[in-house]
Amino acid sequence: MTRMLGLDVGTKTIGVAVSDLLGWTAQGVETIRRRPNRPEEDLERIKELIAQYEVSKIVVGLPKNMNGSIGPSGEACQNFAKELESKTGLSVILWDERLTTMAAERTLISADVSRKKRKQVIDKLAASIILQGYMDSQQK
Repeated sequence: MTRMLGLDVGTKTIGVAVSDLLGWTAQGVETIRRRPNRPEEDLERIKELIAQYEVSKIVVGLPKNMNGSIGPSGEACQNFAKELESKTGLSVILWDERLTTMAAERTLISADVSRKKRKQVIDKLAASIILQGYMDSQQK
C-alpha cells in the first residue's frame, strides 16, 4: 500500500494533502509558501514530503475556466506537473479542480472558522478536496 499526494498549486502557495494507506481519505498536511525567485525550493519540499509519506502518485489540481478551457493558471499548473513528473519520476495526474477553493471556503465558513484562520488553511483543504475527488472517482 502506498499513499498519494494532492497539490493545489497557486502562484503564492501550494496546498498539500496526503491520502491514507488505503487510498480512501485525504488529509491536509501543509501549505508551502512559494518563493518566486527560488522555484527549486518548492520542488525540494515536495520531494521531502514524497519521501516522508512514501508517496507513489501525485494529483495536481488543474484550474479550468467554467467552459472547460485552460487559461494561464491552468497552463502554469500543467508546466508544474510536467516538471514534477520529470524531477520525481512519479506519475502525475491533473485533476479538474473547478470550484474546489470555493467548496473549501464554504466548508470553513460553515464551520465558523475566522477569516484569518481560513487564509491559513484554505490551500491545504483545497488540496484535500482535489485528492479526495480523484480517489472517489477511482473507486467507482
